[in-house]
Amino acid sequence: MTADLDRVAEVLAGASRVSVLTGSGISAESGVPTFRTEDGLWENYRLEDVATPEAVARNPRGVWEFYEMRRANMQAVQPNAGHFALAELAPMFESFTLATQNIDGLHQRAGSADVLEVHGSLWRAHCDHCGRVVDPFPFPAPEIPPPCGCGEVLRPSVVLFGEALPHDVFAAATAAASECDVAFSIGTSSVVWPAAGLPVLAGERGAFVIEINPAATELTPAFDVSLRGPAGTVLPDLVRRVRRVREGTA
Repeated sequence: MTADLDRVAEVLAGASRVSVLTGSGISAESGVPTFRTEDGLWENYRLEDVATPEAVARNPRGVWEFYEMRRANMQAVQPNAGHFALAELAPMFESFTLATQNIDGLHQRAGSADVLEVHGSLWRAHCDHCGRVVDPFPFPAPEIPPPCGCGEVLRPSVVLFGEALPHDVFAAATAAASECDVAFSIGTSSVVWPAAGLPVLAGERGAFVIEINPAATELTPAFDVSLRGPAGTVLPDLVRRVRRVREGTA
């Protein structure tokens, strides 16, 4: 993999516009359970009961209890070296856009700014009735379910199954993918669409696309380079190599 890392470092060192998509794999390295492993998040829950618009309407208390549990679990989780490496990469480029499928806020805690959270955030709440947004939403929630001033209840600002992605956020991520020189797909299963298609779009528009993942995905053939390994190992190494290339010491 050393040759591939060197190749990617050379490409990155000459890039000006970078677009990144991260998925659950990068947070799994911090101990956040994923959806698609045998010990994943849905092992003990039915998504119909806690993660659909119908569940919010039918049983808002149950939905909030589930997401409060998730927020409580996040209190013991810390960003890992992959999160910090992305924050370190950002100022090296004229434009650096970080979009994530994760709702945990770990990128922001590692120092990344202006993160495009295409699936929402555990740390916001909003009202579907009047449009009110509470950001950040306090933890623990002051009341479950939390009331809105309009007389309805607030809901977690996460994209539930069957819902569309937030239009403005996904439009910004799409624009960045369309205009970048280099794109990354990091820790994604490449099966959660439409977000999974962002690196593919970048490649179609002429970008050099890099996958960082422990295992191949169904989209691996669409990428220029696949770096096998956890993001927390690969990304810090890559940052060091990019710095060496730019300093002329590679």
